[in-house]
Amino acid sequence: MLEEYEHRSVLLDEAVQALSVKSDGIYVDATFGRGGHSGQILKQLGVQGRLIAVDKDPEAVAAGERRYGSDRRFSIQQGSFAMLEQKVRNISGAEPVDGVLLDLGVSSPQLDDPQRGFSFLRDGPLDMRMDPDAGLSAAEWLAGVAERELAQVLRQYGEERFAKRIARAIVAARAQAPIATTAQLAAVVSAAHPAWEKGKNPATRSFQAIRIFINGELDELKVCLQQALDLLAPGGRLAVISFHSLEDRIVKRFIRQQVRGDDYPPDLPVTAAQLNQKMRMVGRAVRASEAEVAANPRARSAVLRVAERV
Repeated sequence: MLEEYEHRSVLLDEAVQALSVKSDGIYVDATFGRGGHSGQILKQLGVQGRLIAVDKDPEAVAAGERRYGSDRRFSIQQGSFAMLEQKVRNISGAEPVDGVLLDLGVSSPQLDDPQRGFSFLRDGPLDMRMDPDAGLSAAEWLAGVAERELAQVLRQYGEERFAKRIARAIVAARAQAPIATTAQLAAVVSAAHPAWEKGKNPATRSFQAIRIFINGELDELKVCLQQALDLLAPGGRLAVISFHSLEDRIVKRFIRQQVRGDDYPPDLPVTAAQLNQKMRMVGRAVRASEAEVAANPRARSAVLRVAERV
């Protein structure tokens, strides 16, 4: 049996409340994780309601089947959220859905399990794949990536100021011995980093960058957001929890574009109908309370954005 790791869903009540769940509605948890948000949605659904869950991680899917598999209202499928429309249509057919929830980033079980290779705090195989059966592991990619490309990844996805210096150190280290574990990578990055930020491990940005690249997270998010919009019924809600500025920027720009509608020259008079606006914003961005951050430090960077299909 798979070992269970504790997971605290961030902005749990706020995110589910933002979906404005109808008892007979169809809802999608596109990043199931360990099902905290799904559990709250199911509590608000009646016997006619449905919840469709998706997760890239086979361990998350197995956990979902164990936890909610006997509930006829619930179904879960393995796959990237870039395949969201296909996965949802497999269950709901052409019927539109009433809400889509995205809780981005890495789940606590993924971080806490050393064998998954996500965390610099726990030594384990340098993997970092959301789906361990697909694509290259972080170790395999680092073994062959060119120094220039590595620096670009660290800069683009980790916003790492010292990307060139760290990339040079990684390439030099792998020439001596393969970088196969999280502890090895963290040590190389830490030694190469000239300016440790107070309260932050110097490997934080590099690990984030490599993980995002390995899993194609930002590209998949862009695809998923459009598919979520296409799935939503009028009045259906999209709720997205982001954990760093790169994700949040994509979500914010997407929602603003859908609220603004089609682009026209600024001096061209157009009616509201001609703008083809597809969404409206629901409230302002929501952040975790001080109490939640104190109980769960991983919530400190979380931001929730909500929009409604028009």
